[in-house]
Amino acid sequence: MTNQKTKKTNIGIIGMHCATCAQMVEKALKKAHGVVNANVNFATGKADVEYDPANTKVDDFIKVVRDLGYDAIGGGDFEATGEIKEISLRVIGMDNPHCVSTVDSALNTLGGILSKELFITEKAIIKFDPGITGTGEIKKVIRDAGYEPIDEVGVDREKEAREKEMATLRKKVIFSAILSMPIFVLSLPEIFGFSVPSWLPLGPILFLLATPVQFIIGRQFYRGMYIALKNKTANMDTLIAVGTSSAYFYSVLATTNPEIFGTLMYYDTAAIIITLILLGKYLEAIAKGKTSEAIKKLMGLRPKTARIIRDGNEVEVSIDDLKVNDILLIRPGEKIPADGIVIDGHSYVDESMITGEALPIAKNKGDTVIGATINKNGVLKFRAAKVGEDTVLSQIIELVEEAQASKAPIQRLADIVSSYFVPAVIIIALVSFICWYFIAAMPFVFSLSIFIAVLIIACPCALGLATPTAIMVSTGKGAENGILIKSGEALENAYRLDTIVFDKTGTLTKGTPEVTDVVAVNGYREEDILRVAAAAEFGSEHPLGEAVVHEAKKRRSNIEKVSSFEAIGGKGIKAMLGKKIIAIGNRSLMSDCMVKITPDVEGKITSLEYEGKTVIIVSRDSILLGLIAIADTLKEQSKSAVERLKKMGLEVMMLTGDNERTAKAIASQLGITRVLAEVLPKDKAENIKMLQKDGRIVAMVGDGINDAPALAQANIGIALGSGTDVAMETGDIVLIKDNLQDVVTAIDLSRHTIDKIKQNLFWAFFYNIIGIPVAAGILYGYGILLNPMIAAAAMGFSSISVVSNSALMKRYKAPRI
Repeated sequence: MTNQKTKKTNIGIIGMHCATCAQMVEKALKKAHGVVNANVNFATGKADVEYDPANTKVDDFIKVVRDLGYDAIGGGDFEATGEIKEISLRVIGMDNPHCVSTVDSALNTLGGILSKELFITEKAIIKFDPGITGTGEIKKVIRDAGYEPIDEVGVDREKEAREKEMATLRKKVIFSAILSMPIFVLSLPEIFGFSVPSWLPLGPILFLLATPVQFIIGRQFYRGMYIALKNKTANMDTLIAVGTSSAYFYSVLATTNPEIFGTLMYYDTAAIIITLILLGKYLEAIAKGKTSEAIKKLMGLRPKTARIIRDGNEVEVSIDDLKVNDILLIRPGEKIPADGIVIDGHSYVDESMITGEALPIAKNKGDTVIGATINKNGVLKFRAAKVGEDTVLSQIIELVEEAQASKAPIQRLADIVSSYFVPAVIIIALVSFICWYFIAAMPFVFSLSIFIAVLIIACPCALGLATPTAIMVSTGKGAENGILIKSGEALENAYRLDTIVFDKTGTLTKGTPEVTDVVAVNGYREEDILRVAAAAEFGSEHPLGEAVVHEAKKRRSNIEKVSSFEAIGGKGIKAMLGKKIIAIGNRSLMSDCMVKITPDVEGKITSLEYEGKTVIIVSRDSILLGLIAIADTLKEQSKSAVERLKKMGLEVMMLTGDNERTAKAIASQLGITRVLAEVLPKDKAENIKMLQKDGRIVAMVGDGINDAPALAQANIGIALGSGTDVAMETGDIVLIKDNLQDVVTAIDLSRHTIDKIKQNLFWAFFYNIIGIPVAAGILYGYGILLNPMIAAAAMGFSSISVVSNSALMKRYKAPRI
């Protein structure tokens, strides 16, 4: 070996049928002269070879593989720098499992592809080594496979491409209909009350009208079939091309050789089938566009320009040119172009498009603003904190797109069926033809009609669209309401939930202690107790002290200054107010200060503690003034949310580090009977795991950062009140608002989505299970036979019905609590 850098190559290997084949190729490559290392992946059909270019070359490896009896494709040298690049593309037209398989097979022929994720939602994420391939080559391979790749960042280009595709499809439908209608009328004149004159050359006329429909308008089906066959697969284009070609070419034979094939012609069948299928595709595209309206709406929220302060002047710049720390000026009615911190001004901002919060939010100096929200009535000046892809809107769009590209486990059955579907349909069509023609001795034309009907009525697209369209609408609808569902799997797991566990502090409660009770004794007033206690606690950073001072300020008490202050660990504080000693704390401190607590006062203290409150005792010069009870109060929606979740059939539990007396007191207010108390933060995940061992499907609701381990352990982690840090959250479902209503909505939306997916799958399976046998002539004995043209209309309707059913979810309304 020389000291020269090693290089790597990536070779596509054809003909490996099992893991043993891969092992055999790998061993042979490792033994080859000059090879440093070799790895063969049976699943991808690829060999990665690292070698010394001074001692061998790529052609030698290809020869090794071919000598073993396999074929090898490509192979390009590049330095083994370990550099990896990633490209995200929209692949226009890749909207069903067969198309995904076609693109996958095409990319497998290209060297340098390290990994690829292809989704039915027309999204592709491809990692590659720039030493062997580039974005240009990747796009070319996809384009050659019959699809149009577009950079994901180019939203406008994508929109243009889709509009062009829709316009082309619309023109094809119109052109095809113009030619097909006279074919239909001339083929069935009796329906329209006239007869074709004997001198009219009907066959040649129909031939001239049908041929453009078959080969110009229908060219896309032949091209799709060719691409599928080239990749050793079959798809819906195969069924359409074979079915319509059978009708067309039989008609050509009947036109040119009527003495052999008879005078019956089926030009109308071929032409009308193509027209109806194109019409179905066009309507399906419109319906699919409606399912993705939510993400388009989110993308449309981005303003195009921003007004920044530069060198003391207002300058309008493109939003792409914004930088962190730029100073921006926003006038009433304008969209805020970036996330930032207000440095001057006062206004109200409509954040409903991001958080779902209906009322405008007041914004003052020091408050945060979110990009794409609308400034209502004041002028704001703010410093940009996050711009471009780092803004909350961009994070939301990314999360929603990832969710829409994901698969729910329920889709696996549809994927398995789809992989065998087309070959099975072709076999059924052939068997039907053979049975009717050779066994039942029916006429050839009758048997051919059966063959065509079976091919045309079959619809793998409906199966492929059943799940992703519902997920697209659901995740988009969630985003509109400030609920970010990260994957299809999260939707399905939320549907299966039977237990929901809430963290207490900051989730069921406000997370900030508040004074709930002030009890005066010995003739003193509540104002006296608060004024004395606030003076002693003023400046304290302890949450209980802050709560006392906050309550005193709320009641507009006059807070005096103390001359000395002493914190006594585990007991409380002592301070000098004027010439009097103030003591505030627990029973132990009162005992040290010789403060007498009567049985009546002790009973009141115990009663408050049983309510889950912390009691501090206030004294002055050893004389008891009274009691102040402090608690982390419940959020307004906590009780109603828990009640609604219980009505939904979920068992609700509370998880907290509080002592059991306090925890049960709070739980009883909410109607929660199962409490996991005195749980340390590090043990929360273990408690979730114990519930799962009992066979429960558990959701954990809590803080996305502090409760991260428990959220990750749960079947569904719901991060509540994430605000603008949506990308940083742990959890399968991220809630932007700090509102327990959204927990109810998230689970209800998940249930609604999975129900919709089940409806879609039922209709997709039901349609094919019923339609194919009917097309095969199973009901012919009852006088029912399916015309191939009716089969084409039914096939188109099946996809449209599934997509439209998913689109109905846009009407979903969150449950009221």
